Amino acid sequence: MKKIIFAALFATAAFGSAALAEGEYSCGNVPKEKWMTEDALKAKVVGMGFEVRQIKMEDGCYEVYGIKDGKKVEALFNPETGVQVGVEGDD
Repeated sequence: MKKIIFAALFATAAFGSAALAEGEYSCGNVPKEKWMTEDALKAKVVGMGFEVRQIKMEDGCYEVYGIKDGKKVEALFNPETGVQVGVEGDD
């Protein structure tokens, strides 16, 4: 029994890490009518220290292109809550 539990935990950790390593983020499956407006998201993101250049919608997420801490970034946000779920940037 212990071996089965360990194997299940190991598989969960391995697959979870692989998804994060590949940069796959999920914003959920929120209906469009529940999405916050782009203006509301922009205000929230500016408050987080971003200089917003562009906001797009893709794969159920808001994608914000801009500058943060002097670096170009592409940040992904949950469309309903405005919570940041991922980021790609210059290293």
